Amino acid sequence: MRKKVVSLPTEPRRFPPLYRTVANNDDGLESRSYVPGSLDIPVSDPLNDRPGANPEQFIGLALSTCLNATLEAIERRDHLPHTAKVHTIVEMARDVRGFQFYLTAEVMLPGVDEKRAKAMIDLAERRCPVAKLMQGQPNVQVKLVANFTPVRPISN
Repeated sequence: MRKKVVSLPTEPRRFPPLYRTVANNDDGLESRSYVPGSLDIPVSDPLNDRPGANPEQFIGLALSTCLNATLEAIERRDHLPHTAKVHTIVEMARDVRGFQFYLTAEVMLPGVDEKRAKAMIDLAERRCPVAKLMQGQPNVQVKLVANFTPVRPISN
C-alpha cells in the first residue's frame, strides 16, 4: 500500500535557510567532487575499476546519514539510547531513458519493539530532509529489519 504523499510548500521567506553550502563537480565523473574548504573527493564511474566515489555512494550516504540523525533526535526526544543503524542499498540499472537508481534503506532499532520502531521510522521519513526529497518515489524504500541484507557487488 502506497503512502499518501503530502506536498509541502517551498516558502523561503517563511522558512529561511539555517545552513548553506555548495557541493561542486567541475569536470564530470572521472575527476573530483568538492566542498570548498572541507571535502575533496576523487570520483569515478562505478562501472570501471578506477578509484573514487560515485553518485550512487553519495546518495546512499546522504539517506543513511540524514535518516539516522533524524532517528537519533526521535530517540533523544523519547529518552531512549541511540541504537538506530541505517544501511542503504543502492543499485543502478538501465532503463529505456538511460539509468535509474533503486534505494532500500534498511533500519535496525535494537531494543525497540516492532510497533514503536515502525512508528519512529514513519516519523523519521516525514522529518528527514533527504527522505522528504525522495518521498513518493517508487524506487525508494525504507524498511525495518532485524538483520541487514548481505550485499554482494555486481561485477562487470
